[in-house]
Amino acid sequence: MLAFKRLARQIGGLAVVLAIASLVIFLLIEAAPGDPASIMLGTNASPDTVAALRAELGLDRPLLLRYLSWLGGVFTGDLGNSYTYGVPVAQLIGDRLAVTVPLTAIATLLSIVISLPLGVWAANRPNGPVDTLASLFSQVGIAVPNFWIGLLLILGVALGLGWLTPGGFPGWQAGAWPALEALILPAIALAIPQSAVLTRVTRAAVIEVTNEDFVRTARAKGMSRTRALWRHTVPNALLPVVTMLGLQIPFLISGAVLVENVFTLPGIGTLAYQALSQRDLIVVQNVVLMFTLIVMVVNVIVDALYAVLDPRLRGRT
Repeated sequence: MLAFKRLARQIGGLAVVLAIASLVIFLLIEAAPGDPASIMLGTNASPDTVAALRAELGLDRPLLLRYLSWLGGVFTGDLGNSYTYGVPVAQLIGDRLAVTVPLTAIATLLSIVISLPLGVWAANRPNGPVDTLASLFSQVGIAVPNFWIGLLLILGVALGLGWLTPGGFPGWQAGAWPALEALILPAIALAIPQSAVLTRVTRAAVIEVTNEDFVRTARAKGMSRTRALWRHTVPNALLPVVTMLGLQIPFLISGAVLVENVFTLPGIGTLAYQALSQRDLIVVQNVVLMFTLIVMVVNVIVDALYAVLDPRLRGRT
């Protein structure tokens, strides 16, 4: 019952925050310079033609009515039609998510697979070779932008060694492996900065928990170093790691915008960039709002993981 109330409260909070975020997004995008109708028709279009297109797109309506119409469409699933592409925005976003969701999922999985073992191993043998390697990896991974890593991967792995495709996306209809092959290098470019941060956080969390009294007590009772590490230290060190993983989701999404353009992937980041350059306001608004919703949902998932990792939080309302 407590879990149901907590879930209902979180969903209600999501709806309120989403409505507030939608207003902020709408006003910020409306304040951006440039008229969509003028950009679509070009500089040589007559004022009458521009006015007719603005009326057709609904841009001549009052600002409040346009916002309420868009917000109502968001909650009913009708996101409107793209000014540039002339197709439903929901269809555009759905097609592009088929690229971005697998890309970010693979990048997140890679960052976890790299950072957790490396961070734990480095913390278990401080000042050793692995610890030095982990420190160097963290410094380089945090300092180098993901789009630059992507360019290096294209030059070295794709063009130099010829192992993977340098860019483009064949589509899932071409088969699972060709599609996944096109996502490997972009996912690595996204994963390296994330795993660098997670490695540092994991190392610090494991070292901190290792010095706790319950770990020293377990070792004093005869438990081996390795067993104490995996039975007591690592499970209790996961909470800050999960927190950092949740905080990195916005950076992962923003990084996807750059990486998708570097690898010419038809993902949601590329769509956002193209729509912004073409002043396709309805697409930009919905994409940014979707990014906001993803971040909020991830925060809810992180809160749920807290209760799994820390039993003391399960009874809180």
